[in-house]
Amino acid sequence: MSTEFPDRLSLDPRSPYHDAELLERGVGIRFNGTERTNVQEYCISEGWIRVIAGKSLDRRGNPMTIKLKGTVEPYLDEPPAADAS
Repeated sequence: MSTEFPDRLSLDPRSPYHDAELLERGVGIRFNGTERTNVQEYCISEGWIRVIAGKSLDRRGNPMTIKLKGTVEPYLDEPPAADAS
């Protein structure tokens, strides 16, 4: 399978940047050298991620997010393959 990541990816199924097949494979994000587990959306070319800001919700019931700028490195969260020999 290809390890090409889209420039922008979102967890929100209503977003045009949502890719369910890729998300099922497990995508991890390394932001400024540290692994982040609370990323809702990212953009590689613009260098930002959106993370949930606590337990607060907007007026439509969606979690509030904040945008952080820095170096974004997506990777696949696959377990190491066992040797067949």
